Amino acid sequence: MIGKIVIGKDFYGVLAYNQKKVREGVGYVIDSNIELSSSVEMTREFNLIRELRPSLGKAVLHVSLNLPHSDYLDDKEFASFGCDYLMGLGFDNNQFIMYRHTDTEHEHIHIIANRVRYSGRTVNDSNIKRRSREILNGLEKKYGLTQIVGITSTKKSLTQKEIEKTLRTGNVPIRLVLQDKIGSAISESTDTTEFITLLEGQHISPRFNISKTTGRVSGISFKYQGVVYKGSTLGKKFSWNSIAKHIDYEQTRDRPVILSANEKERGTHHTDERNHGTSIGPEPRIDRSAKGPENPSGQSKGHLGKIEGDGVIGPLIEESEWTPFRLELIDDDIRKKSKRKKKKRKGSNL
Repeated sequence: MIGKIVIGKDFYGVLAYNQKKVREGVGYVIDSNIELSSSVEMTREFNLIRELRPSLGKAVLHVSLNLPHSDYLDDKEFASFGCDYLMGLGFDNNQFIMYRHTDTEHEHIHIIANRVRYSGRTVNDSNIKRRSREILNGLEKKYGLTQIVGITSTKKSLTQKEIEKTLRTGNVPIRLVLQDKIGSAISESTDTTEFITLLEGQHISPRFNISKTTGRVSGISFKYQGVVYKGSTLGKKFSWNSIAKHIDYEQTRDRPVILSANEKERGTHHTDERNHGTSIGPEPRIDRSAKGPENPSGQSKGHLGKIEGDGVIGPLIEESEWTPFRLELIDDDIRKKSKRKKKKRKGSNL
């Protein structure tokens, strides 16, 4: 179950949207504790309670709860799920209305609720998205649904695009697959070689970033089904600094197996370390003789010359080599001339 939460200001907008779905025949109410009427009348009913907290800017809770393709709940079950969800968030004495939409391939409901209780107290919206995810995790187990997103401080949650793709295709996001597979490889590995072997056995290709100055591994990425994720984007647990604490990594001993893994991931078979950007030796010298002499005039790099054809044939100014001091003198001369011109203009205007 995937929940999308919006805390808003206006009841009418979300009510009008859902009532339009009803008129189009792709939506209907499955539960409510307010009188069913037009969008305008229901807005007035919500606002009557809202006036108990006139200073509250955002009083509207709008939630959509979305099932994956493999799961199904009938109207009664979905309404019960929605009420349990509201109770978990603290909406135990609040106005609400619950719509079911049928215009998408995945089953989903929309809940509109008033943050102001009948008593006049306000439901706290602090960390509401995190709390929502925790509540959904528990309700997924209670109702026997597929658990799509697990909450943990060491894993990154899904992005909006990943959520939408999951709802569209019904496939488990690659991010979650990698988190599961890599997590098991970390816990089962005793050294770097075994870690790489376990990953490759699950069709995951690791790519190690190796420092050019120290030769140490500074980061890691994982390629799976043509998609590459940096370890840190999967969560703190999957960064190289964290992984190295759980496996027996030793720089000199593990260098050959790490370079071999990089070759496999990149589809190369060269043993020359320069191909992997891992060499810490001097760069090879480049032969520029085919391009002709670099400075046929014998002048310094700072010298200004007149370009004709392909070469420098003569200086534009018969002066000594350019220096920052010369540039300072030229600039000073230009400033003095500019001041003299300004004085002349002022005199002519008098």
